Amino acid sequence: MTTLTCIAVDDEPLALGLVCAFIEKTPFLTLVGRYSSAVEALQGLLSAPVDVIFLDIQMPDLTGLELARVLERSNRGALTTRIIFTTAFDQFAIEGFRVDALDYLLKPFNYEEFLRAASKARQYFELVQRVEPAPAVATPLTIPPSDVAEDYLFLKVEYQLVRIAYSDILYIEGLKDYVKVYRQSDPDRALLSLTSLKTLEEKLPPKRFMRVHRSFIVALDRISAITRNSVQIGSATISVSDQYKDAFSHFISRWL
Repeated sequence: MTTLTCIAVDDEPLALGLVCAFIEKTPFLTLVGRYSSAVEALQGLLSAPVDVIFLDIQMPDLTGLELARVLERSNRGALTTRIIFTTAFDQFAIEGFRVDALDYLLKPFNYEEFLRAASKARQYFELVQRVEPAPAVATPLTIPPSDVAEDYLFLKVEYQLVRIAYSDILYIEGLKDYVKVYRQSDPDRALLSLTSLKTLEEKLPPKRFMRVHRSFIVALDRISAITRNSVQIGSATISVSDQYKDAFSHFISRWL
């Protein structure tokens, strides 16, 4: 009997727990990961691709449909990872099949409905194995996982997920619900993304970046000059607010 590796992705803890319980209950499925966001799932898939993703659609930062499009482009026509959408909104059904989803589970669904979709996935992979000369094996995406973990940030810009090297970032400006990322490679054109500065701050390595103002995060290795109340990065002078002066003073002490 074919055994399929699976992950579950849902930003609702109860829904995520239910899908994981259904997967673990099914003999021919093996749960290898559970994620509360599509961005986290993408990071995991870079190092450990799977056969099937049980994927919610409505999620912050990156929706399930957007993740499906990223995977579709990365697979380049080789259907190595298949998606079963899980959502409370039936209006997404048509869009789900446009990205070649294997099936579509409408919440709330029971185990019988889940098992029917899972069996469809098993039948698909068994058919592929009979047709292909070699077993269908999920292949990694083209981005090296070590680079992603240590040197890159994924950011949703317009309708695509953009990979930005930490070494390319000069500073980041927060604008209410958006951020602007200024880069060394294109200093005249900032990347605009719908996310908060706080969310981005939590993703950045603290040894390389520092928040110096309510509206600014700076790359420490891009600072060319400092004063007691500001930093200079290229032609930009960025103020250090009182809230962040203690951490900034500690940073200054390394310069002295």
